[in-house]
Amino acid sequence: MRLRVEFTTEPFDLDEAPAHAVAAREVIRTADLDAVDVGPFGNTVEGETGQVLAAVDSLLREVLAAGATRVSLQLNVIGEDAP
Repeated sequence: MRLRVEFTTEPFDLDEAPAHAVAAREVIRTADLDAVDVGPFGNTVEGETGQVLAAVDSLLREVLAAGATRVSLQLNVIGEDAP
């Protein structure tokens, strides 16, 4: 099964990337994912179930440790095997 996750971390800082946003970018940059789209107000990643779930686990742990006060996350099953 393939998954797509869209997420944002807060609080926002329009002047410079906060530590939690930098941590999120690093986690997804180094994860074994098929597609990554990093934007100023949201991020999207895609991949096989195991890789995406492992990346989400690491993402949540790292951004909370780096000061995120809120993480909004949406997960969708995608691809031919989606129910």
